[in-house]
Amino acid sequence: MLIVFMAMELTPWTLRLLMEDSNVETVQWYPHDTGMFVSSSFDKTLKVWDTETLKPAEEFQFDGNVYCHHMSPIARKHSLVAVGTKDPKVQLCDLKSGSRIHILQGHRGEILSVRWSPRYEHILATASTDSRVRVWDVRRALGSLFTLDQHNGDKSKASSEAVNTAHNGRVNGLCFTADGLHLLTTGTDDRMRLWNSATGENTLVNYGKVVNESRKGLKFTVSRGCSPEFVFVPCGSSVAVYGLHSGELITMLRGHYNNVDCCEFHPDYQELYSGGKDCNVLAWVPVLRQPDIEDDETNSKRVKQFETFLI
Repeated sequence: MLIVFMAMELTPWTLRLLMEDSNVETVQWYPHDTGMFVSSSFDKTLKVWDTETLKPAEEFQFDGNVYCHHMSPIARKHSLVAVGTKDPKVQLCDLKSGSRIHILQGHRGEILSVRWSPRYEHILATASTDSRVRVWDVRRALGSLFTLDQHNGDKSKASSEAVNTAHNGRVNGLCFTADGLHLLTTGTDDRMRLWNSATGENTLVNYGKVVNESRKGLKFTVSRGCSPEFVFVPCGSSVAVYGLHSGELITMLRGHYNNVDCCEFHPDYQELYSGGKDCNVLAWVPVLRQPDIEDDETNSKRVKQFETFLI
């Protein structure tokens, strides 16, 4: 079967509503129902929106630009929103109390990405301009569980400045796999790395050069519910598709007219959504097609291909 991704343009009416005042960096539905969603912005706020009225029901104010936020997709014992700002302290906001209840200290630079584990509701990963990724148990008061080390503890391969760093540049992207067993990171050293999320070990999967010129957070995603698994990464005006465990560049999805800012995967429909600076939101829809009758070697190569069409 030949997998074809077709691009369909969506009307980004919600984004236009949110972006009237300042750059909106992250928007996320409340994980347990669609009655509210949360946005964070360069206007130094995190806003909780009522879906019916499209007005803020709650607002959290910060001292600097807000780069990112994330709510746990599985949490039942807490309603915390992790927030990354220009401050090196990770902020935790409680939707139940409407207040900032805790900070996580350890980073030395701006927080560009935060992600809760989809496996354990108290585990949080954070990425910073200090080249480090820290993994936290928010129930603990004594700092992070561990810091990811690209050299897996081999100090002979690292300079003194690179000890316990995940990348050799700013770390601006985080994404857990669907089962929470692995964590992907991206950095401005043009590298993407796959880590064992329980031990912090660098699995050493080689994705080659992953161009990353973003000065802010890079919002990329991993497929769910399909085999093999794929990673979708914004790359200029295209979306690069990699094999998660092989590191192979499968294809480039082209359809945007300007840089792609973010990607999100919908497991129920096996669709990918991408948003870009061209003010378009594209839905990449997989379509299965029976290949022409050819020799087995040719067919096996075509199964790995993706084609894109802009409607």
